[in-house]
Amino acid sequence: MDRVTPEKRSLIMAQVKGSDTRPEKIVRSLLHRMGYRFRLHRKDLPGSPDIVLPKFHTAIFVNGCFWHRHPNCKRASTPTANAAYWQKKFDRNVERDKLSKAALECAGWHVLVIWECEIKDTMALQERISHFFSTTSPTASKA
Repeated sequence: MDRVTPEKRSLIMAQVKGSDTRPEKIVRSLLHRMGYRFRLHRKDLPGSPDIVLPKFHTAIFVNGCFWHRHPNCKRASTPTANAAYWQKKFDRNVERDKLSKAALECAGWHVLVIWECEIKDTMALQERISHFFSTTSPTASKA
């Protein structure tokens, strides 16, 4: 049983941001410092990627560990109240993520998923991004 009223739960859920989140802004800032230029939330692409680098035909998703169920991450806990509801919601999110990624790759896009918990270590994240671009695009070093 949920501990709050349905009206209160609705207000709480309405506060959850879908774009321009703190992790997104950190990744965008890092990419910009690295010399990459990008577009945001292209709705004409499957899944509306958070960051799109058209020059490199790359889409980046910055996923929250809780909402997108980061495997083996402590932030991907499941609430005990109304667990069946949450599991169904999480399963839909994960399935939608898989379909979006597959559709983008089928259309010839490179896809990078950055998890919220990876944002803490900016040096490791920068190395991961550099490695991703060096393996997906021969012109990426010319950002």
